[in-house]
Amino acid sequence: MIKTSINLQDLRRKIYLKAKSDKTWRFWGLYVHVCKVETLQAAYKNVRENNGAPGIDGVTLADIEKAGVEAFLGQIRDELVSETYRPMRNRIKAIPKDNDKVRILGIPAIRDRVVGGALKLIIEPIFEADFQEGSYGYRPKRNPHEAVNRVAEAVVNNKTRVIDLDLRAYFDNIRHDILLNKVAERVRDDQVMRLLKLILKASGKRGVPQGGVISPLLSNIYLNEVDKMLERAKKVTRRGRFTYIEYARFADDLVVLVDGFWKWEWLLKAAYKRLAEEFEKLDVQMNQDKTRVVDLTQDQTFSFLGFDYRRTKTRRKVWGVSVTPRMKARTALLRKLKDVFRRHLSQPVDRVIFLINPILRGWVNYFRIGNSSRCFGYVKDWVEKKIRCHLMRSRKRRGFGWYRWSRAWFYKTLGLFNDYGVRHYGT
Repeated sequence: MIKTSINLQDLRRKIYLKAKSDKTWRFWGLYVHVCKVETLQAAYKNVRENNGAPGIDGVTLADIEKAGVEAFLGQIRDELVSETYRPMRNRIKAIPKDNDKVRILGIPAIRDRVVGGALKLIIEPIFEADFQEGSYGYRPKRNPHEAVNRVAEAVVNNKTRVIDLDLRAYFDNIRHDILLNKVAERVRDDQVMRLLKLILKASGKRGVPQGGVISPLLSNIYLNEVDKMLERAKKVTRRGRFTYIEYARFADDLVVLVDGFWKWEWLLKAAYKRLAEEFEKLDVQMNQDKTRVVDLTQDQTFSFLGFDYRRTKTRRKVWGVSVTPRMKARTALLRKLKDVFRRHLSQPVDRVIFLINPILRGWVNYFRIGNSSRCFGYVKDWVEKKIRCHLMRSRKRRGFGWYRWSRAWFYKTLGLFNDYGVRHYGT
C-alpha cells in the first residue's frame, strides 16, 4: 500500500489523509510498518517518557538500558516478523478509590507496551480521521481543558438540561468481538488483526487493560458510534447557526446538554433513549444510580472531568456558568500532601517542599481554568500553614510562627510553589 522507505511521521500523515478522504477504505500492508525499527524506537521512546512501572516479568527500563535498547528492540522485531511474539499476562494492581472501592489496573510488561505502542502509532491515524469533534480523550493535540470549555460554552448558550452519564466498569466490559469488528471495518490486514487479538487476549476474555498503551485508542473506537449518533442529532436539529444539543466525551466520561426551552423537551428524551439503545448494542451498562438528568435552571449542578458546573449570574447580570474544582478533587490533593508531611516529620523543610512542589504544580495546572481562584486560595493557605507547623515542630514549638517567617520568604527563599494564577479559556 505504502512504500516501506517512508519515514514514520510522513507515513502517519499519509494514512490520515487517505482515511479522511475515503471513509470506506480498508487499509492493508500495515504490519510491515509495525515491525520497522523506526516504529519500535518511537514506541520505546514514548514508553520511556511515561516512565511506567514494570510488568509481570519485573523487567524495568533501567534493566533494558543496561543490557542495551537496540538488542531489546531487535529481539521484539524478530519475534514480530517471525510471528512468534506472544504478550505476557498483565500485572494486576489495585488503585484505591473513594468509598473503599478500588480501580483495577492491568500493567503490561515493557516489551508488550512497546509492541502496543508500535501498533497504535500505525493504526491511530486511520481512526483519528473517523473520530468526532466532541471526543477529547487521549487524542493527539486535544486536552481536557478543551472539553471543559466546550461544556461551559454550551451552558452559556442556554443548554441547561444535562444528561450526566456514568458507565459501569466501562474498560473492564468492552467486548473483544465487537471491538475487533469495528477495527476490521477500516483494517484489512490479517497480521495486524492477529496481533491485536493477542494483545486483547492478554487482558482476559473481556475488557482492555487501563494500563495498556493502546487501550485509550481502542476505547475511543468502541464508543465512536455513540459520538456519531450525537453528531447526527446536533445536525438534524440545527437551525442556521443555532444548535440545540451538545456533548463532550473524554474516554468513558460523557455529558449531553440540551436547550432548556420547553420546546426541546422531546429532544432531551429522544437523546436519552438513543443513548440507551447505542449502549445496549455495545453491551455497555449505564449506571442507573449515578446517571441523572440535571436542570441547571433549578440551581442543580453536575460534574465533568473533575469540575463542578453551576449556572450563575455574571457581574453584567446575564446568565453564565461557574466552573470550579470538585470538593472531592481538593480533598484528595490535601490528603496526598498531608501524607507527605506526615512521612517526613523529621526532614528539613526544603526536602518537604521538594516533594510537594510537583504535586501542587500538576494539580494546579490541571485546574487552573474556570473559576478556581477561591479553591486555589484555600489550598495555598493550607500549604502555608502546614509549612509553618513543620518549621515550628522542628524547633519543638507549637503554633504557626506568624511573626517568625514572612510569606515572601517561603516563596522567594525556600522556593515553595506559588503559581496559582487562573487562566481564561483558550489561553
